[in-house]
Amino acid sequence: MTFDRTILHVDMNCFYASVEMAENPELKGHPVIVGGDEEKRHGIVLTANYPAKRRGVKTAMTLWQARRACPEAIVVPPRYGLYMRYSRLARAIYNEYTDLVEPFGLDEAWLDITHSARLVAGDALLVAQEISERMPEELGCTVSVGISWNKVFAKFASDYQKPDGLTCITPRDAPRLVWPSPVRNLLYVGPATERKLHNLGILTIGQLAHADDQAIRRVFGKVGQILQAFARGLDDAPVRPYDPNLNDVWREVKGVGNGITTPFDIEDATTARQVIWLMGESVAQRLRAQGLAARTIGAYGRDFKTLASRSRQTTLAKPTQLTREICSAATDLLVADWDFAHGERLRALGVRASNLSPADPHPQLDLFGEEGRRQQLLDLDRAIDELRSRYGNHAVRRLSELVDPRLSSLDPQQENVVHPVSFFA
Repeated sequence: MTFDRTILHVDMNCFYASVEMAENPELKGHPVIVGGDEEKRHGIVLTANYPAKRRGVKTAMTLWQARRACPEAIVVPPRYGLYMRYSRLARAIYNEYTDLVEPFGLDEAWLDITHSARLVAGDALLVAQEISERMPEELGCTVSVGISWNKVFAKFASDYQKPDGLTCITPRDAPRLVWPSPVRNLLYVGPATERKLHNLGILTIGQLAHADDQAIRRVFGKVGQILQAFARGLDDAPVRPYDPNLNDVWREVKGVGNGITTPFDIEDATTARQVIWLMGESVAQRLRAQGLAARTIGAYGRDFKTLASRSRQTTLAKPTQLTREICSAATDLLVADWDFAHGERLRALGVRASNLSPADPHPQLDLFGEEGRRQQLLDLDRAIDELRSRYGNHAVRRLSELVDPRLSSLDPQQENVVHPVSFFA
């Protein structure tokens, strides 16, 4: 089995639930659900093990629906710090085979073993089998492994047999294994794209691969061309190694955002300002950590009753990474868009910074001293960042967090988790 490239995709099965069972063996053999905090209105299924799934429990289902489907299920709260530790341990195992390891969320990763497979006579199956055996032995978590010559088909292969599967897809196998599958099984085909493809009479990956190029381009534009190339196995995207300094792989960042579903309804402008400031402060902190500045600031809110969202954005006079400028702009946008005096309430809100550019390390001073004052604010922001990086994000807190106990537990920086980012981000 020889390819120009040999790519593995390793997927840790039912990750959160598997970690909980590894930590507490008494859970094994029982249906297990890892669910959010219902008191904080995060009461949904984050993941479930296979005994629970066989009873009809699905990810993103509300916990009351899951309990109705599987009354004997054991529900445990999520422990993100523990899952991150297991994710790091898994990557350490992968790194023993190659330094080209690209995480795709906490529980998945691509490995380029093109060169390291040669150490075992070019047999990628031996590498995949060894990884699939080591993971349950060393971490207590089973994995499904896909092997192919590109990332998209390697991901498809890891999904092909679950749990604890091992599937290899060669160029000769693709028409038999990949093309008959529903188009939704192709990476990055979501429900909306699937509906549009179905409207064109495209139901399978093979039909997408053989569809008229111009028709796909007319309906989907550039994204459609990329998806059609994926269906044909024409993915040459490299496996991008993990960068510990970024807590992610390197990619062109087009926006930085933070949002939250609050454990209480936001009923007044004062509370809205306090929460939006916390979100904006996290965005500014992340911009500074990446050496970026934003020209466009946006804010959104979600109605507590209808769950409808409204968003607005504004373009600033100059790019910024200052907490005060980002938070002030976001606050003005949000408060202007929601009429709290007439009963409107929020259950979620967020801030986003876009139109990014590298931060200017030596800004030109002006006659009136404005840039000098901005530099002083930046120095203060950086000093706070340093304290928080050393002693935790609650080492420096705003008075509003201390006065309002509802805000004291909110930590958008700590709770921010890097999720998979698509080719189109």
